[in-house]
Order: sequence, then C-alpha cells, then structure tokens
Amino acid sequence: MKWFLIFWAGPIVFLAGWYWLSYYDLNFGIFMLTRQVHDLTFQLYGKVLGLPPQEIPPLVARAIAVDSLVVFAIMGFRKRRQIAAWWKARHASGSSADLASKESLSSAP
Repeated sequence: MKWFLIFWAGPIVFLAGWYWLSYYDLNFGIFMLTRQVHDLTFQLYGKVLGLPPQEIPPLVARAIAVDSLVVFAIMGFRKRRQIAAWWKARHASGSSADLASKESLSSAP
C-alpha cells in the first residue's frame, strides 16, 4: 500500500510543483520551469485536445480530485475492518449506562 501511495502522490506532487513554479516563472535557471514552456505546453495540449489552453488546468485539477477520491476509497475498502472496529469502540465507550452512575446523579431534594 505504501508503494501504491508513492506512485500515486509522486506524479501529482511533480506536476503541481512544475505548474506552480512555471506559472510564476520561478525557473532557477532551468528552462523547463520558465513561463514560456508553461504556455507552450498548454498550447500544445490545447491543440491536441481541441480545447482552449485556459480550460486545461481546471480539467487536470478535477481529474486529480476524482483520482484522489478513488485512491482514498480503495484505501478505505482495504482497511474497512479496522475502521469499523474503531467506530464501534468509539461509540461503545460513550454509552449512557456509564454516564448515569450513582456518583454522577444529583442528591438534591
């Protein structure tokens, strides 16, 4: 499961880092991080997909969000027994029988 998360998060972190650095033109002398490459990349993808380049980043963000939901659903499914046990233990510890003991009841007239 650890490698699954690494192979899922690695490209997302790499893409987000490249997008942020190239969008703000923080290139540190690396051509790949320049705003020119950023614009050229989205123009190229826009021509290939037949979309305006401005519409591509929100589509990628939406795809990452859906992909993340699928990954977390898989993780939840694999750990469903542990989650169910935690949930039962959490709700069992706060039962009303424990709260209504002789010491906690009022002795007011």
